Amino acid sequence: MKKTLVAVIALILALSTAQAQKLTGAGATFPYPIYSKWFAEYAAAHPGVEINYQSIGSGGGIRQVTAGTVDFGASDGPMTDEQLAASKIKLVHIPTVLGAVVPIFNVPGVSDIKFSGTVLADIYLGKIQSWDDAAIAKDNPGVKLPAQKIIVVHRSDGSGTSYIFTDYLSKVNPDWASGPGKGASPAWPAGVGGKGNEGVAGLVRQLPGAIGYVELIYALQNKISFGDVKNASGSFIRASIAGVTEAAASVKSMPADYRVSITNAPGATAYPISSFTWMLIPVHSADAAKGKVLKDLLSWIITSGEGEVESLSYAPLPKAVADKVLKTVYSLQ
Repeated sequence: MKKTLVAVIALILALSTAQAQKLTGAGATFPYPIYSKWFAEYAAAHPGVEINYQSIGSGGGIRQVTAGTVDFGASDGPMTDEQLAASKIKLVHIPTVLGAVVPIFNVPGVSDIKFSGTVLADIYLGKIQSWDDAAIAKDNPGVKLPAQKIIVVHRSDGSGTSYIFTDYLSKVNPDWASGPGKGASPAWPAGVGGKGNEGVAGLVRQLPGAIGYVELIYALQNKISFGDVKNASGSFIRASIAGVTEAAASVKSMPADYRVSITNAPGATAYPISSFTWMLIPVHSADAAKGKVLKDLLSWIITSGEGEVESLSYAPLPKAVADKVLKTVYSLQ
């Protein structure tokens, strides 16, 4: 009897040890609030599993996952063909959620400002330097804009949020497209840098006259004013889950590798600075046990986690995309 009990205890301990896994990830700050929630909930429901995610920016996430120093990466800007080819590890993009990048501002006495893409680009190019500039006033009749210097705030780190923002600017402003262009770390013509969405939000809050760009949840959590943005249909749209969802609906056929842009999407109420965000996952895991846990985590995100995203002002994956992603997850080895 005692021998049987000892054997059962030994088996339980062995199983517990086998299931104990620590996953490490790094990358985008854009989805960090929902990733923190997901990873904590998954770990709580799976004793022995620990998920350590470092919110260091998309550029850092790409560097670490391609070097094999983390189990997964995360980015709001899809990797380029060159980055994928140079990676030591074969990776697949797994879209996890959608969100909006919003222009935040700190203009004393003003809580609502409308921005066209041309104006945003000209501000970041340094062509528009005062809040009472005629180009801003034209889109904001009746708003008392002060003769105050604009302080431009951008990301200091390699950033998927910057990629989304500059992808949009490149589509709507030829000078931006032929100048800094789109990228995670463009050569900013003007301004000061903040690290992460948190850093940009913090600087804008501290500096009267400042403008910046962050994922929507960072504006809401920090109670920072953000502007409506002119979309492809010519309407000024306030960022919302519905607006991001309509932007996503513009993708009629999702590419097999999931690398797609939905900035400046068509649609009467589509929010123009919307994007998918991706986890960067090894196709073949070097550690079979970790690979199994990571695969189960991704399955849980798609089947259960998506139901929680709206509470943090993200938009869930469209059902057709979620179904396609789930098949990709199941194919991982």
